[in-house]
Amino acid sequence: MKDYIAERATGIAVYIIENNATVRQAAKVFGVSKSTVHQDVVHRLELVNPGLAREARKVLDLNKSERHIRGGLATREKYLRQKK
Repeated sequence: MKDYIAERATGIAVYIIENNATVRQAAKVFGVSKSTVHQDVVHRLELVNPGLAREARKVLDLNKSERHIRGGLATREKYLRQKK
């Protein structure tokens, strides 16, 4: 694996852990696609730093489990704004 990819994967994982960030948020900050973020954190980082990969995966799994709640709240806010 190229050095810059390993550094990017590590940087993304640290950002996700420190900010409790979603894949979408990390992709926006690092200027890459959501697929790249997922690939870096789940697959590539496992080869470079397995401990960091596990920690980042915990955050991503938690965010995924809460995703439906955030979507519902966003929809609620949308209709409340339209009502005004």
